[in-house]
Amino acid sequence: MESDRVERKRNVSDPTKIRQAICALANDLPNHGVPGVIFVGQENDGSCAGLQVNERLLETLAGWRSDGQIQPFPVMTVTAKKLMGCLVAIVEVAPSDNPPVKFEGRTWIRVGPRRAIASPEEERRLAEKRRWKDLPFDAQGVPEAKVSDLNVRRFVSELLPSLVPPDVLAQNNRTEEQQLQVLRLLRPEGIPTVSGVLLIGSNPQTWLPGAYVQFLRLEGINLTDQIMDRHEVMGTLPDQITRLDDLVSINIRRSVKVGGPTRTETPDYPIEAVRQLLRNALIHRVYEGTNAPVRMTWYADRIEIQSPGGPFGQVTQENFGQSGVTDYRNPTLAGLMLSLGFIERFGVGIAIARKALEENGNPPLEFDVREQHVLAIIKARQ
Repeated sequence: MESDRVERKRNVSDPTKIRQAICALANDLPNHGVPGVIFVGQENDGSCAGLQVNERLLETLAGWRSDGQIQPFPVMTVTAKKLMGCLVAIVEVAPSDNPPVKFEGRTWIRVGPRRAIASPEEERRLAEKRRWKDLPFDAQGVPEAKVSDLNVRRFVSELLPSLVPPDVLAQNNRTEEQQLQVLRLLRPEGIPTVSGVLLIGSNPQTWLPGAYVQFLRLEGINLTDQIMDRHEVMGTLPDQITRLDDLVSINIRRSVKVGGPTRTETPDYPIEAVRQLLRNALIHRVYEGTNAPVRMTWYADRIEIQSPGGPFGQVTQENFGQSGVTDYRNPTLAGLMLSLGFIERFGVGIAIARKALEENGNPPLEFDVREQHVLAIIKARQ
């Protein structure tokens, strides 16, 4: 029967409730330490609901893991099994090492056979369960940093309203430090995390020297040609992105066609393609054990964006850039950047860039993928 480890759904007509269930099972508030299960295609009594279970349904369920609405990404498997003569989709959700897990900014838990939004005390209990030593680098602490190294005023005024739904904030009686802890910007012992330093650090480069972008504009097509402009773009990631957007906009050249019914302008590079690739480079780069910055080199005939660190997880040199193949070296950072609106949704940045280049008449996007770095090459429109 349904319990704090088991839920049944007749179909997928209400994706929100299934996502809430995934979130709740990942949080594992009772601390069972074993996966919870959602049976899709069964009635509440376990009888067959007559749902057509096919590959498309399984892909849809599996896709909810990494579409960015559940953060951090849950560990889950989706399979089809015949139970009592009925083919059922089974979603197994492992307890998260990095709770609280949130869906659309809210922490869902199982209370017996029902779902509920966690109270502040329950969120505190979930945060205490984190296995810090096993977390990705972006969720680990920066040992020498202190709370005073974070711009807490900026966090409260700018970031918090974007990261937490208004109704949750209205009922919020947590201290600022508790809010920072729940959002993985601060560890319980008061040490800022890597994500905290990158997003609201007073001077992130003090702790992560390579966390900046080196911008170089050249007159010709070789690295040894005359330098036209140079910048080292520092500060937090939001500050870097804002500054880079300005630099890209200034450096794009537009050809003007006069005559006919309208006056048209065509850029040598579509700004959306460059923006997407820069954000990818900042979010997916290696921050651990390197002082290398992201390098953006703007030649007369192309733009090269080099990101430290090669492919990660299920992304390899062979399948890099293929549709549907995604993984996240910095899942905490990626989730926060999505909530803040700096990326639209997960797994589509390269696809958006390719489409924008094609529509603008640019040559196809190229990648040079190595173990040490990923280089994106954007060629100018002729």
